[in-house]
Amino acid sequence: MQPLKGLKVVDLTTFLATPTTGRILGEWGADVIKVEAFKGDPCRVNQAVVFGMPSSDEENLAFDVANFHKRFVALNLKTEKGLEVMMKLLAEADVFITNTRTKSLAKMGLDWESLHEKFPRLIMGHGLGYGKKGPEKDAAGFDVTCYMGRGGVFGTTVNKGDSPMIPTNGYGDYQCSVFLVAGILAALQGREKTGEGDYVTCALQHAGIYTLATGMISAQYGNPYPKSRLEVNNPLNNVFRSKDQKWVVLCLPEYDRDWPRVMHLIGRDELADHPDYKCCQTVNDKGLAPEVVKILDDGFAQFTREELLKMFSENDMPCEPAQTPTDIYEDQNALINEYIKAVPYPDGPRWCPTAPVQFELGETDDLIPGGKLGSATADVMKELGYSEDEIKAAEEEGAVSGPVDLAVLQGK
Repeated sequence: MQPLKGLKVVDLTTFLATPTTGRILGEWGADVIKVEAFKGDPCRVNQAVVFGMPSSDEENLAFDVANFHKRFVALNLKTEKGLEVMMKLLAEADVFITNTRTKSLAKMGLDWESLHEKFPRLIMGHGLGYGKKGPEKDAAGFDVTCYMGRGGVFGTTVNKGDSPMIPTNGYGDYQCSVFLVAGILAALQGREKTGEGDYVTCALQHAGIYTLATGMISAQYGNPYPKSRLEVNNPLNNVFRSKDQKWVVLCLPEYDRDWPRVMHLIGRDELADHPDYKCCQTVNDKGLAPEVVKILDDGFAQFTREELLKMFSENDMPCEPAQTPTDIYEDQNALINEYIKAVPYPDGPRWCPTAPVQFELGETDDLIPGGKLGSATADVMKELGYSEDEIKAAEEEGAVSGPVDLAVLQGK
């Protein structure tokens, strides 16, 4: 069973955040029709080089990761016929998703106010950079600037004194995609009660602020960020380097309970009942976190990562490796639970994450490579009632396009 079977979604999106919203809806059974300009989504055409990946009609995972489970239509929305096809699509749709700026949507009559008047049951999901109000509502926004920068992630998650983290591309985008999915599903439930569609937005800056909720609420109580790993409030919630120079992550929220247990594991039983170290409040009141972290650093450095993982696991104390993507390709838990699945490209399978929600009544969908720009234009137009002659005429007048090779779009 696919829970969204029968739902029709029109997707006018580019890059990563909002396109991935469409991918998730499609992964759960919705019929997602992605509308692209003749030049194609930039992620289709040139984003692979930013990711350090190849791109061709045979293999373009940099594009597919945000666009699985979609049909692709190429429309020139600057033409009367292209816009007519778009409006017919929206007339039959349940959901319209886009990350096009509001002022551009308004020029085409695709803004919320215009669409709500024409199609009152249509739900519009809009991915934004800074939000729908204020002087920055139409400013260009990307996850690095809006989510990581203005959302506070860069400034908060840095190890104090170092440069900000270097995240993988789309770190905030993929989180926003799930938030927007949640909002759209809530709007669908609301429509069942009212019969009326809603305008659902998710701004990258808002999402960044939200994901930092603990830091956001605690900073005003004198718990400032960024922090050094030497001055954390709970030294047992930290990262440590092993004897073989690999990082492990320890998370023991109940410091007072677990301090003596950790001291026993690292061979420092004499410190188990130390009056300055055994109580988290005392450590913080006396500013002793650097001393405690030094004790832990020295202790962890006696063991290899595998030894640390084994002994903490045997004592039911959460400690995990700080994994990289290549580690996850071999993580049996990730594989067994299908957190990643292989995409069957002609030159061999490639790993890709699946949507982070699973359903007991349905299997995780296979990840099938997407089609070319315009690969479904004719089929979708036929479903809308256009004849073969009308489709051909629309192509000749430059209003719609059939399949286009990626090499052509890239000017090769």
